[in-house]
Amino acid sequence: MSRTHTSGTSTWTEKEIRQQPTSWMTSLKNIENLRSRITAFLAPLLQDSNLKIILTGAGTSAFIGDMIAPWLARHTGKNVVAVPTTDLVTNPVDYLYAEQPTLLVSFARSGNSPESVAAVDLANQIVRHCHHLVITCNEAGSLYNNATHSDNALALLMPAETHDRGFAMTSSITTMMASCLAVFAADVINSASFQDVATRCERIIASQEDFSTAVFGDLPFKRIVYLGSGGLQGAAREAALKVLELTAGKLAAFYDSPTGFRHGPKSLVNDETLVVVMVSSHPYTRQYDLDLLAELRRDQQAMRVVAIAAAASAEIEAGPHILLPAAREFLDIEQAFCFLIYAQIFALTESMKAGITPDTPSASGTVNRVVQGVVIHPWKG
Repeated sequence: MSRTHTSGTSTWTEKEIRQQPTSWMTSLKNIENLRSRITAFLAPLLQDSNLKIILTGAGTSAFIGDMIAPWLARHTGKNVVAVPTTDLVTNPVDYLYAEQPTLLVSFARSGNSPESVAAVDLANQIVRHCHHLVITCNEAGSLYNNATHSDNALALLMPAETHDRGFAMTSSITTMMASCLAVFAADVINSASFQDVATRCERIIASQEDFSTAVFGDLPFKRIVYLGSGGLQGAAREAALKVLELTAGKLAAFYDSPTGFRHGPKSLVNDETLVVVMVSSHPYTRQYDLDLLAELRRDQQAMRVVAIAAAASAEIEAGPHILLPAAREFLDIEQAFCFLIYAQIFALTESMKAGITPDTPSASGTVNRVVQGVVIHPWKG
């Protein structure tokens, strides 16, 4: 693929993308060192078959739940759901029930988003038996400090470098995501097994050299659509937000599931659209992804349709595609980390191509690194 720009001096965003594999391994080893403390906190809660586990956060932090809740629910057999703090704050009684024991797992880069702090307070107000697991990147944040002074909470601090200084969350989201998986599914996600994910992602990052290469093709895209099934739809959502944030909205971005895309959203595809299909590794789900991939290419409406997958197939190789570096067979929950790396690099490249400073893309100041202007209204339930 052709060159689009020379990146020049490195940005915080680029540095934070590159540091991810190392940060993941540091965090997972920290989790293992804290295992006895984590078990002492969680084990009594997990014995309650009526426990509801809510994965929550604001913005990108909320998408962690979208990606991992389906797999965690299946793997643990627990009632695990993803609900953004932005929904919990506006409609608390839709998700928080007084008589249902609840573990609120809060993800936060800064820990200072008004909705995230308010969600914890609301849960304590409404739910009779409520506990909190705070997974955050900022030791000085309100969420972390409040949790360390609460008898119903445990706070897990991510490595300091993951408190991303760039505008868009990159190493913060993936490190919190890996850490939560390690907390609840240590038999599958741990420092030994996850080394394969880190190594594969290191190879992806190395393959992109100085990030001046157009990941999905050097074309004048005006729209991008990311598609993924199951938890990969969460990855598609995060990928879409990343390019929207880093291009300050100059590149319109959308997401959906491959099967859902046919039901109306497909109408937005035109000759200025890039479609990226994140192909599942699950043999059954993969069939649906490949069906839509072939259909989109037959339609010949999009400027470019790119498949990103771990394994080759005739359908994938019939058009533009990216195959992940060779590795053991990955679960989709592991594959998501690889897909996010490509999406982050693409968003950064498009930001630079558009002449935007990726660390501070919102020149008008209308969108901020930590959201502002939110009024939290008192709950009177």
